[in-house]
Amino acid sequence: MLMTARPLCLPPLRGFVRLAARPILLALAVLAPLALTGCSSNEDEVPYVERPPEQIYNEASAAMEAKRYKEAAKLFDEVERQHPYSTWATKAQLMAAFSHYQDLKYDDAIIALDRFIQLHPGNDQIAYAYYLKALSYYEQISDVRRDQKMTKLALEGLGDVVRRFPGTDYARDAKLKLDLANDHLAGKEMEIGRYYLRQGDYNAAIGRFRTVVENFQTTSHVPEALHRLVEAYLALGVTSEAQAAAAVLGHNFPGSEWYQDSYALLVDAKLQPADSHKSWITRAWGSVF
Repeated sequence: MLMTARPLCLPPLRGFVRLAARPILLALAVLAPLALTGCSSNEDEVPYVERPPEQIYNEASAAMEAKRYKEAAKLFDEVERQHPYSTWATKAQLMAAFSHYQDLKYDDAIIALDRFIQLHPGNDQIAYAYYLKALSYYEQISDVRRDQKMTKLALEGLGDVVRRFPGTDYARDAKLKLDLANDHLAGKEMEIGRYYLRQGDYNAAIGRFRTVVENFQTTSHVPEALHRLVEAYLALGVTSEAQAAAAVLGHNFPGSEWYQDSYALLVDAKLQPADSHKSWITRAWGSVF
C-alpha cells in the first residue's frame, strides 16, 4: 500500500543569502506558513511505530468485536502497510473489506474485494471474497421505483458465486438471493407495465408484461403479468392471445384471484380461456413446465 505523502516541513532559514537569491527567499517566506500549518495538522496523528503483525491484527479484531468498524478497517490496512509480504497481510486485506461492509461502506468494500480477488485468485477464502462482493451490491438494492443498476450488479455477482463455487454454502445462499433479486427486477417491469396500461398504451404495456412472463417465470409476479396481458389484449381486440394468457394462468394458478379476474373479463366478452400452440405465451410457458 502506498504511504500518504506528508506536508513538507521547511527548516528555519539561517545563514546569509545573496542578493540574487532574494526572490526565492520571498517565495519561501510566503509558502512557509502554509507548510508549517500542514505540519501542525499532523500533530494529532498516531506516530508510526512498527509492531508485530499479529499484534496489530488482534487489535483490529478487537475493534471489530466492539463494532468500531472504521477503526478496524484502518488497523487491518496497517497490518498490510507494515508487513506487506506476511500471511497476516493477506488475511487483513479480506478483513478490511469485511470491516467496510459492516460499516455500510459498500463501495470501499467492493474496491478492497476486487483487489483481494486480483492479488489472491487461488486463496482458500476466494469464494467468500466473491460472495461478500455480491452481498455488497445486494445490500444496495433500492425499491422498484428507482433505477435498478444495483440489482443487475447484484445478479451478476450472485451468479458468479453460483457458477464458480457450486455446492458451497455461499452458492446455496446466493441462489436464494438470486430469486429475490429477480423478483425485484420483475416488480420494476410490472410497475412500468401498469403505468402504460393506465395510459392506454397497450402495446408498451404488453412488452413489459411479456418480459416478466418470458424472463422471470419463477417470480411471484407471473400470475398478475398473465392477467394484465388478458386485459391489454382484450383492449386491443386480440382475443386469441387474451384467451391463451387466461388458459396458461388457469392451468398453472387455478386458485389465484388473478385467474378469477381474467375469467370474468373473458365471460364479459363472451369468450373462454383457450390454449393455443401458436401463441408466444404458450410456447414461453411450455419451456418451463
